[in-house]
Amino acid sequence: MPIAVVTGAGGGLGRAIALDLAHRGFLVHATDIDADTAARTAAEIGAGGSSSALDVRDEAACKAVAAEAATRAGSLDLWVNNAGVLITGDAWDQDDRARRTMLDVNAVGTMNGTVAALDRMLPLDRGHVINVISLAGLVAAPGEVAYSASKHAALAFTLGTLFDLRRSGAKGIRISAVCPDGIWTPMLADRLEDPAAASSFSGHLLTAEQVAVAVGRLVDRPRPLLVLPRWRGPLLRVFALFPRLSLRLLPMAMRDAQRRQKRYKKLIEAGKWPR
Repeated sequence: MPIAVVTGAGGGLGRAIALDLAHRGFLVHATDIDADTAARTAAEIGAGGSSSALDVRDEAACKAVAAEAATRAGSLDLWVNNAGVLITGDAWDQDDRARRTMLDVNAVGTMNGTVAALDRMLPLDRGHVINVISLAGLVAAPGEVAYSASKHAALAFTLGTLFDLRRSGAKGIRISAVCPDGIWTPMLADRLEDPAAASSFSGHLLTAEQVAVAVGRLVDRPRPLLVLPRWRGPLLRVFALFPRLSLRLLPMAMRDAQRRQKRYKKLIEAGKWPR
């Protein structure tokens, strides 16, 4: 059976991805900085599930997990870099620790996981790395700019590594970046009244299960970049390409984002979303 490693799998999107991959026939090794939550995900999976603690900021630890998974199954078939951290607020109000935490987990952690997986995939020229980025990797999200910067770095590394693989002659390894809109997970659960997080509610709020299914489908139909929902990508690219226009439109866009945030708060508190 093929084996997949999922980081940040103790809850939220990572847990949903791990469960979906198990249903698709993968042995799944769930990792999380919290060993207990990773173990609970593995227990939900049942037969074929395993777990361990993993701090994605630790390059050696990532390589050890990759080696363990490859030894268990004979090869490492899939690695999903999902672990992430969001800290909101104005850029000048965030301290060095907040900035470094997001950069280290979201960007360096993605790099560590990708390289650890490639160490096992390159000798066979086979395997797939899926990096969960964010729409914040496509545009500078107001109120989440350090987070957005970390996700820009993760996206550049993902696509650039794929280019390097093809340039070096490796054709059997696939790398995909997934950029979903805001996802209703514990990362956003306490931000319904946070004005700095309004950007995450500006589009179509997704569920972890919806994104997990899309990630699973990438295994069968890989592509370098997947934006969820797809129409959001071209729209946000306009904001990135024309910053002067974006500045003029920003007040209107943020008012709409805050309106949507309040609407989701009412729906969630009334038990009308998600269903």
